[in-house]
Amino acid sequence: MRRRRSDDEIGPQRRGRLTAEERDLLALRREDAVTEDGILPPDGDRWSTWDDGDQGPRPHPQWLITELAAVDRELGVLKTGKEADVHLLERFMPGTPRSCLLAAKRYRSNDHRLFHRDTGYLEGRRMRRSREGRAIALRSDFGRNLIAEQWAAAEFAALGRLWELGAPVPYPAQRVGTELLLEFIGSAEGGAAPRLAQLRPDPDQLRDLWDQLLAAMLLLARNGYAHGDLSAYNLLVHEDRLVLIDLPQVVDVVANPRGMEFLERDFQNVSAWFAARGLGVAELDPETWVRALRAEAGLDA
Repeated sequence: MRRRRSDDEIGPQRRGRLTAEERDLLALRREDAVTEDGILPPDGDRWSTWDDGDQGPRPHPQWLITELAAVDRELGVLKTGKEADVHLLERFMPGTPRSCLLAAKRYRSNDHRLFHRDTGYLEGRRMRRSREGRAIALRSDFGRNLIAEQWAAAEFAALGRLWELGAPVPYPAQRVGTELLLEFIGSAEGGAAPRLAQLRPDPDQLRDLWDQLLAAMLLLARNGYAHGDLSAYNLLVHEDRLVLIDLPQVVDVVANPRGMEFLERDFQNVSAWFAARGLGVAELDPETWVRALRAEAGLDA
């Protein structure tokens, strides 16, 4: 029997093939482009949005196209989830061979069903205005829009900081409202890297991936962060390299009163996955590693 796919798993790759809903959204974007600019970009769905929002850390990678004359073209849906959908996008310079692939992560806002479990993650984050705080608390339409943008901004800021620290995360190219454009982790042909949960690594690869994961968790803790929702579904493996993804709920382990709880839960989630696939007790050693994470985060006192 075919196993049902969870909301957090990668869906079928549909490069160049869009659902009816996606076609409707693209049609609206095309109408907007014609209305606002009078000209639709050649062979694309919109002009580059590079100058419209926040940009990623400098120096920008050489592969990233930053020219304002570039064009964005939708290639399909990579993943659907509870809070956001991830699309494959090609940014290219018309009339030249230059192009790059980006993962466009788009948070749902006003029509969103729920931001599940968001209350605990939002502890320690400050609102600029009391009106915004009240709207979020009441979950009004305005409040839900604010939550969506707050999560997008938090993920973009965290990715930028972690990228600068050398953590294994996708490069955050830009943020415009509730849309993040991130480095696409996968092949040049548009094949997404598999999630750790999809792999059946041999013993040597399992140990190497565990070592990479520990190093990443220690780096985050050392700089005051916990992923907050770490699991085998939030880790990609590309060419034997582990990459952390899905960080909207990244936790400041000092400012958040539940920071230590999130830090320990991250470790327990991923260590259980590795243990179930045969990693030995000596490598896991939960007591030692949790103590090390606490020490790195300065939470021993």
